[in-house]
Amino acid sequence: MADFPRGFKACFLLGFALLSIGAECANPAAPSGLGHETIFDVTKYGAKPDGRKENSMAFIRAWNAACKSSGPARLLVPQGDFVAAEIIFQGPCTAAKPITIDIKGNLSASTDLSLFTSEAWITLNVIDGLVVTGGGTINGRGEATWNLSGSKNEGGPLLPVSLLYKKVTNVVMHHVNFVNSKGFHSKVTDSSNVAFSYIKITAPGKSPNTDGCHISSSSNVNITDSTIGTGDDCISIGQGTSKILIARIHCGPGHGISVGSLGKRPEEKDVKGVTVTNCTLTGTTNGARIKTYHASPQIQASAIIYQDIVLNDVKNPIIIDQHYNSKKTQEPSKVKISDVHFRNIRGTTVSTIPVSLNCSRTFPCEGIELADINLTPSVGIGKLTSACSNAKYILRGKLNPPGPTGCA
Repeated sequence: MADFPRGFKACFLLGFALLSIGAECANPAAPSGLGHETIFDVTKYGAKPDGRKENSMAFIRAWNAACKSSGPARLLVPQGDFVAAEIIFQGPCTAAKPITIDIKGNLSASTDLSLFTSEAWITLNVIDGLVVTGGGTINGRGEATWNLSGSKNEGGPLLPVSLLYKKVTNVVMHHVNFVNSKGFHSKVTDSSNVAFSYIKITAPGKSPNTDGCHISSSSNVNITDSTIGTGDDCISIGQGTSKILIARIHCGPGHGISVGSLGKRPEEKDVKGVTVTNCTLTGTTNGARIKTYHASPQIQASAIIYQDIVLNDVKNPIIIDQHYNSKKTQEPSKVKISDVHFRNIRGTTVSTIPVSLNCSRTFPCEGIELADINLTPSVGIGKLTSACSNAKYILRGKLNPPGPTGCA
């Protein structure tokens, strides 16, 4: 039967199979069933894994079919190299929760910036119930556009986020690789109940504005058991966030794990309830950091815990900086920082001032705990000291370097 068309041969051999398989034979673009789950393979909707064809519309067609289906659905990106420009996976969906996006292959962003009209390359918008997994790679190909980034050129554009979760709930992402995003590798905003784990993010230490993950206006977000190396914050926690857990992260290179920047825009909201625990940072600019702008709106950042952190040759292991990137104005920050705990932080530093509490004179920091800090200098940098301004702090346990004495 080798001379018969493929679809006819399949129908003949499976003539007594389920009707859904027969329907697939009649229409190669229809989804295929696997048990009770329906597979929506992007190649059946026109995507070509040849590393050349632009596949955005094929991905969107496959998503729309999966989203609008009635049962459990899986969007499959099989092995191969799929190039795509801007993609929007739009909800809400009628498929049974959760829909799975199964990335087996390599998804590469177009290098033509004119094809990106929004803040993101891939957007997942207004979806309740989603799993993103598969072991594949999301490659932003940012090396072709980093020279245009706003972080290097004053007034330059903020380049697209590789993967944006916007207005989503009940989302899990695990076993996904990110490489060389144009802007942030991933971002979660206006969302709740989101969990990332076993993620690997890789970009050069000098790549601009390539945060591993940025979280804003969201609650109940967990990022755990992942390896992140970037040219900016491994993880940044922005305004309007609550109940955030960061655990068992290996960070480096990068700028550390940061709360902030806060206070850049007038409509920002409070941050409350951030825990960063059991993380290791190697060769990063910062370790445990909170940063706010001058001339900020009056908001609060509270209930923040950094604990059980290992640092290897980190420049600023513990830092509160309420004068972040604020050279254009001397008006103090109005972000009120309180109830912050730095506990059991140990390792090596390349700075002679590894502990710095540099708070706002208008709203001094309150309730800052330094407990069981053991930082030792890398070879040849000299004696370590602590610095403090406008902060009320509590010292507990053994401290090396010693805690600051006085804090005017």
